[in-house]
Amino acid sequence: MRKYEGKANRLLTALLAGWALFQLIFSVLGTMDAVTFRGWHGMFLLAFGFAYYPARRGDETALRRPPWYDLLLIACVLAVYGWFALRYVGVAMAGGALDAAEYIAAALGIALLMEAARRTAPGLMWLALAFLAYNFLGRFLPGALGHSGVTVKRLLRHLFWGSQGIFGVGAGVSAGYVFLFMIFGAFLRRSGFSQFLNDLALAMVGCYAGGPAKVAVVASALLGMMNGSAVANVATTGAITIPMMKKNGYSAEFAGAVEAVASTGGQFMPPVMGAVGFLMAEYLGVSYTKVAIAAAVPAVLYYLALFLSLHFEAKRLGLSGISRENLPRAGEVLKKGWHLLLPLLLLIGMMLAGFTPLLAAVCATIAVPLAAALRRETRMSLRAAYESLAEGARSAVSVGITCMLIGVLVGTVSLTGLGLRLSEAIMRLSDFGGLYAAALLSAVLCTVLGMGVPGVAAYVIVASVVAPTLVEAGAAPMAAHMFCLFYACLSNITPPVAISAYVAGGIAGSDRTKTALLAVKLGLVGFLLPLFFLRNPALLWGVTGVPAWRAATAALTAAMGGGALSAALFWRSEGDRRAAERAFLLAGALCLLDPNLATDWIGLALCACAMMIYHKRKGKKT
Repeated sequence: MRKYEGKANRLLTALLAGWALFQLIFSVLGTMDAVTFRGWHGMFLLAFGFAYYPARRGDETALRRPPWYDLLLIACVLAVYGWFALRYVGVAMAGGALDAAEYIAAALGIALLMEAARRTAPGLMWLALAFLAYNFLGRFLPGALGHSGVTVKRLLRHLFWGSQGIFGVGAGVSAGYVFLFMIFGAFLRRSGFSQFLNDLALAMVGCYAGGPAKVAVVASALLGMMNGSAVANVATTGAITIPMMKKNGYSAEFAGAVEAVASTGGQFMPPVMGAVGFLMAEYLGVSYTKVAIAAAVPAVLYYLALFLSLHFEAKRLGLSGISRENLPRAGEVLKKGWHLLLPLLLLIGMMLAGFTPLLAAVCATIAVPLAAALRRETRMSLRAAYESLAEGARSAVSVGITCMLIGVLVGTVSLTGLGLRLSEAIMRLSDFGGLYAAALLSAVLCTVLGMGVPGVAAYVIVASVVAPTLVEAGAAPMAAHMFCLFYACLSNITPPVAISAYVAGGIAGSDRTKTALLAVKLGLVGFLLPLFFLRNPALLWGVTGVPAWRAATAALTAAMGGGALSAALFWRSEGDRRAAERAFLLAGALCLLDPNLATDWIGLALCACAMMIYHKRKGKKT
């Protein structure tokens, strides 16, 4: 990103803060129709995108100041997207009839979005270009993927002037949830909340074996669930936690993988879930509370398995924790910083009380400087609040452009019937190999479509394409959407586009491919759980049809399964018969993760066999 100085920096900071205030005010008042509001939002996103992201990486001149062509692109954005915001209501009232100028504006608007995405999310830009080409080339494709073709005018009208294109659900997510929570996160960082969480995590787990890695997990999980972007979380918390882990004795690859896995899990960790939970609640037509309760057990199991993996690796390396005299005390940390928790508690309380997430986010943001003022050490000045507005708006630019680009994918799916064709293919596979076969194909689709995309945006893509098909194949709606959420988020650590792992590897100075592969190994339980709860939603608490006692026992045995899986992958002991123990633990873990009474008993028996073999071998040695 360009780093401005002097008058240019002051001007852009003022514009960013003004944009943030505009968004906060109109999000609460709701005096503007949704699509027009998204039009203004898109105008600001792209204008700041061209202002901050240069056309070529490594161009030192372009990093210091924007060249003439970027200024021209900003002027085009203001003209095209501003005109859209002013004209949309009139076009809608006219039944969607367009003249030549409006078609030209649509073509320019899509081209400008593609160029902005090339600078901020090049991987998704190429995928969007492939979808655009599919609109015209689909007539030449055989079989289920073929379609009758789309005219240029129809495509421009649908993607730009319609409500299912670039100003559709993706732009709505950015203008509402993502932007507001970015502002909220910026205020929290300025208030000292990040340091408070880091100190609290150190006090809680810093003294145990591999303590710094466990601190990284706690801090990244808590910040990641409010951030909404695993990559942004890695970039911010990883700069502190990765060097801490390396200093403690973990390898660079392991330290980077831990940070990537911990930050990724924050996107499906209640109570905030990186703003995805609110969107899922709207898709399903249920309360946010129900979504958060359903996500609780899988998210806790994910982090429990990660914690145990860290513990086994620390024991293997002989790592100790940080001495208690060098750690803060939990009581003292809470005494000094308890007031910083008040905005988060307000946010959660308002959502549980039934207020909209938008109103809750705005109220929580306003509460941050008020809560910080309770102690002199954390008090925020007007300057700090002003800079927080600008920082939050600036951090929302790349994520927002990505969300808007999703409209090209979603619009193509609705225009060409690609979603129906994929559904038919998955349904045929389901008829042939059952729900598991359909789930495996859906998992691949979710991972591919979510690569290089922030969690909220990735979920929007896969929920539009995959979730309805899984429901038709026999999955419960909550299970189908949670399945899509997990795999879309975990694409951040899935090679070949494991963007969170690559960013963490860059901070750690490690081999990025090895870091990504190790991240998959550390987060393996996250890849397995959706396959099991899709068929039997006992692990999703609150889903109708599952008795409370069965949900509790399923969670308990799945926790044992997560521990067995971590032991199978990371527990090391001496002896030639270790392979047998690992095989029994791995088989037992898979059985215990499956929420079925019969497989639970089998899993317990297999794990018991592994322990018997281990103790027998240890007895022979002594």
